[in-house]
Amino acid sequence: METLRDEFSGNGRQAVKALNVIIVGAGIAGLTAGIALARTGHCVTIFESVAEITDVGAGIQIAPNASRILHRLDVLQHVMDRATILERVSVRRYTSDEEMATFPLMPANGLKYGAPMGVIHRGDLENILLNKALELGCHIFTNHKVIAVDPEFSARVRVHQGKTDAKFWLSADLVIAADGIKSNIRRQMMNSESCKDEPIPTGDAAYRLLIPRDRALNDPLALSMLDQNVAMRYMGPGGHIMAYPIRDNSLYNIVLLHPAKSEVLSKDVWTSKGSREDMFKFFAGWSPAIQKWLAHADEDILEWNLYIYPDLLTWIQGSVALLGDACHPMLPYVAQGAANAMEDAAVLATALTCTSNVQLALKMYETIRKSRAEKIAASATATAKTLHLPDGPEQVARDQELINPGVAKRNPDKWSNLEWQDLTWGVDVMEMTIRLWSELAKVLSLEKCYPQIKKAYTYTLSNNISHGWLLEQLHHFWTRNARRTARYKAAMKRYKMAKSKKVQTVSSGWDISLWRSKTMMQSPNYKDKQQLASVTAQLTRLPRLGAYSRDC
Repeated sequence: METLRDEFSGNGRQAVKALNVIIVGAGIAGLTAGIALARTGHCVTIFESVAEITDVGAGIQIAPNASRILHRLDVLQHVMDRATILERVSVRRYTSDEEMATFPLMPANGLKYGAPMGVIHRGDLENILLNKALELGCHIFTNHKVIAVDPEFSARVRVHQGKTDAKFWLSADLVIAADGIKSNIRRQMMNSESCKDEPIPTGDAAYRLLIPRDRALNDPLALSMLDQNVAMRYMGPGGHIMAYPIRDNSLYNIVLLHPAKSEVLSKDVWTSKGSREDMFKFFAGWSPAIQKWLAHADEDILEWNLYIYPDLLTWIQGSVALLGDACHPMLPYVAQGAANAMEDAAVLATALTCTSNVQLALKMYETIRKSRAEKIAASATATAKTLHLPDGPEQVARDQELINPGVAKRNPDKWSNLEWQDLTWGVDVMEMTIRLWSELAKVLSLEKCYPQIKKAYTYTLSNNISHGWLLEQLHHFWTRNARRTARYKAAMKRYKMAKSKKVQTVSSGWDISLWRSKTMMQSPNYKDKQQLASVTAQLTRLPRLGAYSRDC
């Protein structure tokens, strides 16, 4: 906690209007959303399908972008009390225990990003979040499965109570689907858009082992690894291993990635009983330390088959929003699944402190989170290929990039890549949300000064397109250029000049949007010249717009 440095000024913000919120799922995503919303003044009800929330799972990483949010939710101290603080990651070739490269974790990254990092048992993290949610007054109902939402995606859900087998409808102001990678609500949302919602096998699977300390007491090599606060990353053909201690070095968490069984690839099988024999067979040629740890594994092991989903068309529909694995399932190679679920929760709660308009808040949430989460998920998929290279020229080139000093910025392992860390760990999504709202508020406040803008805003609002358009454009301009304010003023000046020429357009609303885009593109410092064509094409594809003026 000595590395914590948080200058965020919006932690005391409260909801513009208190809402009744239904959250589907009491995992890390759902509980974090419940805490974030309850802290800002909303009434939260969480439905969980399992009869009892138990202490299950294995190790999970808490990256700086996650711990920053946990601090603002007032649970970070409890998390770090149970976490193990890893000092560095040791990268090794699969055949040897000799260190090939090492990269710092703590306190270096904590000092750099103003937020600590560590590893913790998933069950411990969920218990901390559960206790906090209950403390804040969240109503949590286990053995209650949400089987559907309203077909029109109003905030209305169909609940099946397991104990009595009763089914009933409940209404709220907002529904958040945090029901995981196999989300029923995501499937319903995608079906309404005539989109496929089928998992894609990656061809990889994972064994997850938790080995207690007492099994390694007579094994000096294994015990020495358990006593070090170091993450071990072994890379080999077709697989890799990530290992580190948790729970005060009393458990050794080992994740072993390997090719999935061929007979499983054609089936929708997520978890199955693993074979110790198959595990020993695949990892037979790996390092002596790995062989020691495998010998200490339980007789009964589980195997997780890894799937991905295509990027979704949308995360929101009406008064329903997807969150966490329900909208951006991530492979484990960059350890960002839980962290991104926390970002979702924080952004959505922050958006609702900016406006009482639920649909506008949801659009802000999607604008901030969707592209970012998809990029991080794509980086995990790319990292899998890097870690699993077969022996050969590509593997040699990868290893040389890892070994040579001064190459951390182009490190092929994204998790240790400095640029990737800056873009992932260093971004404050809550601050982004507040600043985006500030920019939107500036535009809307100009209604008082410019009657044309008032007319344009009214027109586009009646067509239910103004909010989304303004948010997407403002988000793009803000993130691309620090001089956005000066350029906006220049754009408005050019717009007034253009209007004096009586340019013909379909509507003043889309006229101002296009002219603002075009004049910003023509600014000498704006490099993304091609977006104008993209923006124009996007507008002309919308049926309600018709043909655009050629003068534009």
